[in-house]
Amino acid sequence: MLSHAVPASPKPDVRSLAAPSLGYALFATRWLQAPLYFGLVAAQGVYVYKFFNELWHLVQHIVSGHVNETHVMLAVLKLVDVVMIANLLIMVIVGGYETFVSRIGLQGHRDQPEWLSHVNSNVLKVKLATAIVGISSVHLLQMFVDVDHTSQHSLLWGTVIHMAFILSAAILAYMSGPMERGHHGHSSPLPAPRPGRPGAPLILSELSAGPLESTTGTVTLREIVPAQSVRTPGSGRGGRGGQDPSGSEARIRAAGFPTRKGLDEFDRGRQPALDGETVARLGKTDFVATRENALFLGPPGTGKTHLAIALGVRACQAGHDVQFATGAEWAARLAEAQSAGRLAEELAELDRYELLIIDEIGYVPFESEETSLLFRLVSHRYERASVIVTSDKPFARWTEVFGDTPVTFAMIDRLAHHADIVTLTGESYRLRGHGAARSATTATAPEPR
Repeated sequence: MLSHAVPASPKPDVRSLAAPSLGYALFATRWLQAPLYFGLVAAQGVYVYKFFNELWHLVQHIVSGHVNETHVMLAVLKLVDVVMIANLLIMVIVGGYETFVSRIGLQGHRDQPEWLSHVNSNVLKVKLATAIVGISSVHLLQMFVDVDHTSQHSLLWGTVIHMAFILSAAILAYMSGPMERGHHGHSSPLPAPRPGRPGAPLILSELSAGPLESTTGTVTLREIVPAQSVRTPGSGRGGRGGQDPSGSEARIRAAGFPTRKGLDEFDRGRQPALDGETVARLGKTDFVATRENALFLGPPGTGKTHLAIALGVRACQAGHDVQFATGAEWAARLAEAQSAGRLAEELAELDRYELLIIDEIGYVPFESEETSLLFRLVSHRYERASVIVTSDKPFARWTEVFGDTPVTFAMIDRLAHHADIVTLTGESYRLRGHGAARSATTATAPEPR
């Protein structure tokens, strides 16, 4: 069955790899910016020295009694000014490095700043502009506090410059909204599912109905899967009822989820054997930052797709781009790219998504060409980006879906390595209360959707 040797990946066309290789080389030049951020760290140290120097002088003047209320207020404003500039530096150092150089991987860390979870170039620009307005406000306040020693000309221009900063920040904030929506709203549309093949998101769907050995030990899974519906933009609950500075709602809509689900909505009472610790850890989305996978296996209706969507939503909220589709849809999308002679480019374009969800693996068998295409996708993302897969069959029965070929074993090998495997059990959530769940799961006929 699956004891065949793992085959070598198909040899890529050298010409098809030339353009991506050049792009990767250019992308690597981003590390030239790293020393600049370390230079700003040194500047941060200068401001730390300046703060304590000003504080020491203030204490000396207060102890000596050679200071009045105005002088104290001006000195405190200087300290506030130093702190606000230091805050500005922190945002540029951490946010700029995260946005333009490399992810820091703080998702789930107890000390992660709130603003860093959804930082991007637009959000960063708005926050920096807002910080500059705050610093300008302190400077202007210093002028009015010390109005007796400030010329009318300085007050006038100080006010004009401050208003210019406010206007600039307002324009940046206004422009960042459409830019954010335009960026996250663009995604390659998935082709319509082929006749006889159900549509779904990008998660290697429901893999197994029995206990499996995983990197975290034997775990039991159960799926409470919502009814699969046609994906439409903004079909998730909550929509965009107002401003979305983090862009998470735009990412959720662009991900193509059939519906919106949350981990808190999962009925744990129907899955008493579920490894809650593993699911909670996956909910922190650290596995996306570390380029690992999550596999949900179990019979229909036990909650596999629910968990996959919930983790995808969490990833969107953590600032990751996600794309969801069924295994049939992914195969159709890749087949279309291959027929157009741009399969390598399509795989490279999918690199922009830190997480792909392949749903519903197992319901319909794949042709050999479709199996090879899905293998190319899994192999391309191996140790480079994360994948969530759901399947109603254990790995030992994947030959029924993909055929008893070395490619099937190679696909399982790459998916299961660096993965948390969660197995769900029990009767279908959809058939609960209808008295048909037990007979449906034990019948010899094909399992219902």
